[in-house]
Amino acid sequence: MIRILTSYGRLLASAMGHTLLLALYGLFFACILGIIFGMMSVLHSRVCNIIAQIFVDIIRGVPMIVLAYFVYFGLPYGLNTLGGLKVTLTAMQAGTICLALNCGAYMSEIIRAGIQSVDVGQMEAARSLGLSYWRSMQRVVLPQAIRTMIPSIINQFIITLKDTSILSVIGFPELVNTAKNVVANTFMSFQTWIIVGLMYLIVITTLSRLAKRLEKRLNRDRQ
Repeated sequence: MIRILTSYGRLLASAMGHTLLLALYGLFFACILGIIFGMMSVLHSRVCNIIAQIFVDIIRGVPMIVLAYFVYFGLPYGLNTLGGLKVTLTAMQAGTICLALNCGAYMSEIIRAGIQSVDVGQMEAARSLGLSYWRSMQRVVLPQAIRTMIPSIINQFIITLKDTSILSVIGFPELVNTAKNVVANTFMSFQTWIIVGLMYLIVITTLSRLAKRLEKRLNRDRQ
């Protein structure tokens, strides 16, 4: 194990950095998708509700590995063949799109649930004061909903971080893919995967405790 840390420790640490960066990119764009489809799901519009539900059902119903293959191989092929374009995606770009879509579906549900957790009377009171629907949502509903959503968003980031391991199938140099290369070079499978497991454990445990502390603080503030 010491030999692996000495020879490949920097490489594994760099791979963990790539993993965290990819997870952050995925979460950032997932938040954008989540806001769009989360808002569509609470609008008083049947069409918007159906579109949001279709997006969530399709993405949540497709395994992550299938989505990764589709984005990396299928999407460029479809655009190049049917659209006459010359599109190529790097593993980073495909991984970000894949994580954003997958995480975005769950973020949409988090945002929808957060908005619906705010008492309806808050919106009615804001509207009675002359605020428009969107101004009421921006000034009154969303600030209260965000407090409820923060712990769930951190938990979703943890899930997204673990999901990055699936993207080793498209060659992205995240931690699992790098660990496979280390095992291939050293034939020390047991020790390598222990190190990788500990690296994930440290990062994920830290984020989990952060989420619990935030949740406790938010609960105290509400009381």
